[in-house]
Amino acid sequence: MPEATVVARSLTYRVGDATLVAGVDFEATHGELVAVIGPNGAGKSTLLNLLAGNLRPTEGHVLLDGVDTSDALPGDLALLRSMLTQREPIDIPYTAAQVVQIGRFPHRRDAAAVAEAMESTDTTQFAARIYATLSGGEQTRVSLARVLAQDTPIVFLDEPTTALDVAHQERVMREAVRVSRQHRAVVVVLHDLNSAAIHADRIVLMNQGAVVAGGLPSDVLQQDLLTTVYAQPMVVVDHPFRDCPLVLTADRSPRT
Repeated sequence: MPEATVVARSLTYRVGDATLVAGVDFEATHGELVAVIGPNGAGKSTLLNLLAGNLRPTEGHVLLDGVDTSDALPGDLALLRSMLTQREPIDIPYTAAQVVQIGRFPHRRDAAAVAEAMESTDTTQFAARIYATLSGGEQTRVSLARVLAQDTPIVFLDEPTTALDVAHQERVMREAVRVSRQHRAVVVVLHDLNSAAIHADRIVLMNQGAVVAGGLPSDVLQQDLLTTVYAQPMVVVDHPFRDCPLVLTADRSPRT
C-alpha cells in the first residue's frame, strides 16, 4: 500500500465547551481522492482546516509528507498543500488571472502554469474580469484554478462543486480525479453523496465531529447508516451505468 502523505492521529478541536472534531484518525495517500461527507455541522470543514494546518488542534497532530503542521512555517505549508475554502477572502479588485497567479507565489512566476490551470477549469475567458464581479460559481472555478496553479503534492477542496451547474460540477470533479492520478493526494469535502460515490477512491463519513465510517464507497454508502446519520430515509441501489452505488432519498410523503 502506498505510504500515507496525510496522517492525522487523535485529532481533536474544541472552541470553548464545544468539541467540533473529536479524536479523528485520518490518512490519505498519494494517488487517491478521499471524499469527506456528512450532514451540516458534522465537522467536515473544521477537519479539512486542521489537516491543512490552518487551525491548530487542541489535541493530536497532523503530518503532511512527514512534516508536523504545528511546527511548519507558512512558506513550508504553501509548498506542501493547497486549499480551496468555501469563502475565498479576496476583496482586493484583482482580475481573475491575478487571483490565479497568487497560487504561483511559493514558486517562480510562471505564466504557462497559470494559463494551464485556467484552461483546465474553463476560466480563461474571465482572465481580465475583476474577480468580485464574477458569479459565485465562476469565482469557485477561478479559485480552483489558483489551487491547481500552486502545484502542491497535497490538495484540499472544501465543497468545490457548490454553486456550479451540473456540467461544471462534473468537470471540477473530473479535474480533481486527474490531479490525484498525478501521484498527489486530494481530500475533498462534498455534500453530494452521488458525486462522492462516482469519483472518490475512499469515503470518510463524519457525524457530530467524529468519523463514523470509512472505506470504499460501496462500504460506506449503506442505506441504514446514511438514514441514521442524515436523519432522512435513504435507499441505496446499483448505479445503472457506473460501477458504484446510487443514493436516493426515500421520503414517500405526498406532495402538497
